[in-house]
Amino acid sequence: METVIHFMNDSVEFYKWSLTIADKRVEEWPMMSSPLPTLGISVLYLLFLWVGPLYMQNREPFQLRKTLIVYNFSMVLLNFYICKELLLGSRAAGYSYLCQPVNYSSDVNEVRIASALWWYYISKGVEFLDTVFFIMRKKFNQVSFLHVYHHCTMFILWWIGIKWVPGGQSFFGATINSGIHVLMYGYYGLAAFGPKIQKYLWWKKYLTIIQMIQFHVTIGHAAHSLYTGCPFPAWMQWALIGYAVTFIILFANFYYQTYRRQPRLKSAKLAVNGISNGTSKTPEVTENGKKQKKGKGKHD
Repeated sequence: METVIHFMNDSVEFYKWSLTIADKRVEEWPMMSSPLPTLGISVLYLLFLWVGPLYMQNREPFQLRKTLIVYNFSMVLLNFYICKELLLGSRAAGYSYLCQPVNYSSDVNEVRIASALWWYYISKGVEFLDTVFFIMRKKFNQVSFLHVYHHCTMFILWWIGIKWVPGGQSFFGATINSGIHVLMYGYYGLAAFGPKIQKYLWWKKYLTIIQMIQFHVTIGHAAHSLYTGCPFPAWMQWALIGYAVTFIILFANFYYQTYRRQPRLKSAKLAVNGISNGTSKTPEVTENGKKQKKGKGKHD
């Protein structure tokens, strides 16, 4: 017990020390003064993963078609805004794409980049709705380990990123990822319109490929920074490499299970990408001699 108390005291002291090197510009921004709101929302998210399916167990699934259309295209706009702000802000600030230390000054372009990264962090919390919609629509198979791992860890880790390094090298991965999310949520927004549009969406597989390429680029970028001695926190670069490796493994497994193991199945009938909230066609089943849509449920 004494060891546990000692460890807790050391952890508290370390956190207090870490606050002395945190970015003072963001400490009064919403959600940034303490990790508790972020951790609390994440705990509620994990709790919903247990409570949600129990609540929906004996209920009709919601269709949420209109809700999904609005949500997905809203996420397209948000990610487009983030990507645009990071690109324009980094260009105006003269950022290097190979090595860029954090500038903690109140320069207008640096604050613009920090603000865009804060919105990126917020978007990761909003993305919890992906899971909520899956569960409300009783698409429980979509809530995979990859899906939950991605959503929960990104929100927490980006709080750390904004608290200590809202600029510099941090802009690189966020710019790429927000750009990819424009494509991804655009795809699922179109898919939410139903079969008439879904039949033209042949490029779902390539979203997964682009995401895997993103992780390889991230590893290469971080490794280059470490090799050249870029004055950006080395611990964060190593953590980023390790984190990206886990995604490569998980996404490669998803890609193999979905597109290689069953190559003749139409992609529209396969599970939607493990971190997304798109729609898939529901097969017809026969009950009492009548054809019914499986999973036909409540409207918005």
